[in-house]
Amino acid sequence: MRCWYFTLCWFALCASAGAQEPPHYTFLPPPPGTIVQSRLVYLAGEAMHSQWRGVLSKKLVGIANGTAFYQWYLSFYAIDGTIYRLKYRSPDSRIPFDRVIKARGASLWFPLQSASIAGVGEFMGAGAQQLVVQSRQITSGCGTARVDVFFFDAAMQVVMTTLSVENRCDLAASVIPQASGDALRLTAPHETAILRFHNGTWTEHPKYFKILE
Repeated sequence: MRCWYFTLCWFALCASAGAQEPPHYTFLPPPPGTIVQSRLVYLAGEAMHSQWRGVLSKKLVGIANGTAFYQWYLSFYAIDGTIYRLKYRSPDSRIPFDRVIKARGASLWFPLQSASIAGVGEFMGAGAQQLVVQSRQITSGCGTARVDVFFFDAAMQVVMTTLSVENRCDLAASVIPQASGDALRLTAPHETAILRFHNGTWTEHPKYFKILE
């Protein structure tokens, strides 16, 4: 009887740790515009009913000279039954997107925006995951590129950034899986840096890119 009991508990624990998200779910409220990317991420750890989704979407604001101008959005949702409920949205929150506005005296909208979800990693320790988003905004010239790493602060119960890095024109990110804790690779033309989280802080080597405070 005792063996059967512990076997049952072991299976229940495994099922809990590897819980699947509902096959049919909805976002409340829905992401604005058209969904470009939607990524499952365990911001609060890999336990039953702890699924989150990071969603990138964009909404057309105007067309001028053959160029389509979009407002981009980054939304974080936490699962509640079969409903993902909104917990964070940019540009309501300022990272990473500004609000796209129409230029005075011209049928143009700025900034020009683009973004992608670069990956998911366990940079801050085993268990909980973080989401990596790379984005670019152009008002003049080649604009500014940035990479943001988002996490869930359990004490404050909010989604926020643990790392934000900025570079002129271009910046791309990729996750390097490692047993001792994942690392983040940042690349721009002719430059590559590796960033790691250790003892509550991020370190960059070599120091090519600007870490924002």
